[in-house]
Amino acid sequence: MAVRIRRQLKRLFSHWKLWKFSIFIFVFLICLFLLQREVGVQDTENEPGMKPIVGKKSNVLDLVLNAVNNIKAANPKMQIKAPVRQTKIPGERHCLPGYYTAAELKPFLDRPPQDPHAPGASGKAFKTTNLSLEEQKEKERGEEKHCFNAFASDRISLHRDLGPDTRPPECIEQKFKRCPPLPTTSIIIVFHNEAWSTLLRTVHSVMYTSPAILLKEIILVDDASVDEYLHDKLDEYVKPFQIVKVVRQKERKGLITARLLGASVATGETLTFLDAHCECFYGWLEPLLSRIAENYTAVVSPDIASIDLNTFEFSKPSPYGHNHNRGNFDWNLSFGWESLPKHEKKRRKDETYPIRTPTFAGGLFSISKGYFEYIGSYDEEMEIWGGENIEMSFRVWQCGGQLEIMPCSVVGHVFRSKSPHTFPKGTQVIIRNQVRLAEVWMDDYKEIFYRRNTEAAKIVKQKIFGDISKRLDLRQRLHCKNFTWYLNNIYPEAYVPDLNPPLSGFLKNIGRRTCLDVGENNHGGKPLIMYACHGLGGNQENSSGIINASTANSAVRRMDEAGQLGYRCVEVEMRVAPVF
Repeated sequence: MAVRIRRQLKRLFSHWKLWKFSIFIFVFLICLFLLQREVGVQDTENEPGMKPIVGKKSNVLDLVLNAVNNIKAANPKMQIKAPVRQTKIPGERHCLPGYYTAAELKPFLDRPPQDPHAPGASGKAFKTTNLSLEEQKEKERGEEKHCFNAFASDRISLHRDLGPDTRPPECIEQKFKRCPPLPTTSIIIVFHNEAWSTLLRTVHSVMYTSPAILLKEIILVDDASVDEYLHDKLDEYVKPFQIVKVVRQKERKGLITARLLGASVATGETLTFLDAHCECFYGWLEPLLSRIAENYTAVVSPDIASIDLNTFEFSKPSPYGHNHNRGNFDWNLSFGWESLPKHEKKRRKDETYPIRTPTFAGGLFSISKGYFEYIGSYDEEMEIWGGENIEMSFRVWQCGGQLEIMPCSVVGHVFRSKSPHTFPKGTQVIIRNQVRLAEVWMDDYKEIFYRRNTEAAKIVKQKIFGDISKRLDLRQRLHCKNFTWYLNNIYPEAYVPDLNPPLSGFLKNIGRRTCLDVGENNHGGKPLIMYACHGLGGNQENSSGIINASTANSAVRRMDEAGQLGYRCVEVEMRVAPVF
């Protein structure tokens, strides 16, 4: 019996060897067949002789080795390993070579025919003169409510064009590569009791100038407006456009929270933030999105043109280019503009090149949605408005991103002389926001800010600026650089006061009880003034190690409004009593 079993097993084993060998031959023939098909479709003119076969040998070897390994590992249940399938990455977009055509970049909407004689046509000024008594009252009400001439805006078409494209030739002729493809964008516009005409002119302007293939949606975020025309009437007006969405905050939370709400519902690959009183110039969107396609970490702003708050005249770009500005900051943590330094002018070859900027205004910009979330979006503990643009500027640069202005992208903006809105918690929220950014991003340099802003120093002392642990964790997680690196590499032109000056404070005229003050809008070259002492630092903050308190004449060192170090001499013509 045992002998019979051994014979049967021996017979089965010999058959198993034959089976394995047959399968090996079968797989090898299949590989040859596949190779012949693959080589056969090649262009033999470009790949003569045996070159295609040699180029494909690695594929054949991989297939054969896979088959051999499967056979060797077989245990009577044998499985031949198939080649790994190439799966498409989620969200990956196929792109074609070459450049986008004008037809591909056709705007979402065609602008209706224009009346060249209509008020404000082609971006021209509309001067409201010879008004009746009722019209004058309407104008005054609009100016009081919105802090711009809403009367003029209401009489300018929501669909007005801006005349010929006056950008430099290299901007007009700029072409955009199909690969990598230009990303789609969600336009996010926050409004609070905005004038009907400025809000909707902004929306129409976006639709008339943005390519349909790139414009994913326009998200209007209502920050608890109380004006009735911004409720059901607005919903009905935008409904036919389909891509326009309205989302609302039930209580006033401010710009920062409203933008975060808009970003949370956005579905575009990038986010583009605009204010509610803008007009977009021709070809404004493509340069922004093209730069993000090239560099995922680029945070890009348009070149912001001025729309006159009284006449709504659009300051059009010059075909010859112009002296561009970039953003800066002072040690009160206020945003400002300055001319480009020589090294930045030299770096740029033409108007299509981005401008590297230490800070940005923060109202108008585009950013990859993924990068916006990765870099920490906004500080959610900041309230209402103020300081968020400086905070994001420091954060982007220190954490590996780039902050740039694209001169070929032009967007007009109504610059108001004051805000028409009240702050639920007063202007104290701005200082609190500034303290949060100083504590997280400025290291020891924050002490310069606190010396110049006594209210900020009080907030720090009382520890009423909120929990910043999450933001500090973000800085550590992203391996962000310190503020010294920022000053040395991004803004080396900045004047940096002594961290521990021998003397600092304000200079007071004891006799008149007034203090030395820079005055308003003093960009250098203007006389200093004596002004009532307010004890808040700012324009009255001075620091020096060379003040001679025993003499009437003193040299005072401070930073001027352009951020430059300067010495100003204080001279007393006649002294009969202590002066300073």
